[in-house]
Amino acid sequence: MDMERTIQEQVVEDLYTEALALADEARAVFDLRDDTGRGDVNDRVRMAVSIEGLRTTTRVMHALAWLLNQRAYYAGELTRLQMLRHGKLGEERPSDPENMELLEPGARGLIRDTERLYARIRRLDEEQRQTGGEANDPVRDMQGRISEAFALR
Repeated sequence: MDMERTIQEQVVEDLYTEALALADEARAVFDLRDDTGRGDVNDRVRMAVSIEGLRTTTRVMHALAWLLNQRAYYAGELTRLQMLRHGKLGEERPSDPENMELLEPGARGLIRDTERLYARIRRLDEEQRQTGGEANDPVRDMQGRISEAFALR
């Protein structure tokens, strides 16, 4: 089970790194404070950028929140029950195809990357919820080892 936990922890760490990079990229792509470089952009395009930017950043923040809960669990800061109760992945709002047509290819690519990341995390979340309390809890494991150590003496 330790090998499985190590693999799961590594997957969470890799996804966390990817989510941080995507969050930074989303901030740069959807920063609407400086429209001077965008030229003569019509209101419809601005609205599409605003809507899809909000959806994208929300998607990434849901992913990061879920991953932070996973990291807390693996660090022994949350029990499995706490993680399952309070660590549910937030609901995704998929991109709108009409808005996507109005965006630049780089922004569309970023959005698709965040949707793929979210889908991978959603699969992990669903798998965890299906197994429920069957998987080991690191805190409970440690408590068991301590009990065994004192019982043996």
